[in-house]
Amino acid sequence: MEITWYGHSCFRLTERGMATVVTDPFDHRTAGYEALKLRGDIVTVSHDAPGHNFISAVKGRTHVLTGPGEFEIGGVFITAVQTNGSHKNNPDEPRNTLYVFDYDGITVAHMGDVQKIPNQAEIEALGNVNVVLVPVGGGGGLSAAKAVEVVSLLEPGIVIPMHYRTPDSSLELAPVSKFLKEMGLGDIEPLPSLKVTQNSIPEETRVVILNYEKS
Repeated sequence: MEITWYGHSCFRLTERGMATVVTDPFDHRTAGYEALKLRGDIVTVSHDAPGHNFISAVKGRTHVLTGPGEFEIGGVFITAVQTNGSHKNNPDEPRNTLYVFDYDGITVAHMGDVQKIPNQAEIEALGNVNVVLVPVGGGGGLSAAKAVEVVSLLEPGIVIPMHYRTPDSSLELAPVSKFLKEMGLGDIEPLPSLKVTQNSIPEETRVVILNYEKS
């Protein structure tokens, strides 16, 4: 399967013969970057905000997921887990949905705009995660230090940072270099996209930086 980043928290997951997923499409007037012009079968929305819920940017969509549940669409198994703010009974606390996409045994978790470290029950609900797409730039999402804690809890093979400051981002976020420093890493050469197979998932956690594609 192939993972392509379009900036902010928006990715496209593709695999021949299976449904294409687009995560958290953004309104460029809010997030910056160029206006999205994507095609996909499934659109997932982590929370109701213009930087994450601009569904109309995705053509050809047949399913839009905005909350928790278990789904099987176009050969892709999806587990969606809702996380809340610190007070679960407060309706004003921000809601966020984490999604795990299972592409024939390769699992990719999109953490959305998660603001706090998931609890043990939420971590267990996600199951075994091969690739995690994790916010690292603060703002409404995890700080670099908290993102490192999430990585240590999930123990994925591959970590792809998202939701951080780039030259085209218009939001107040920290750069990815802060996360890399927290991970004890130096600069990493970005890739245009990432192709993942069962045999390419490393035993030791590896951080991959993606360039954002112009759609």
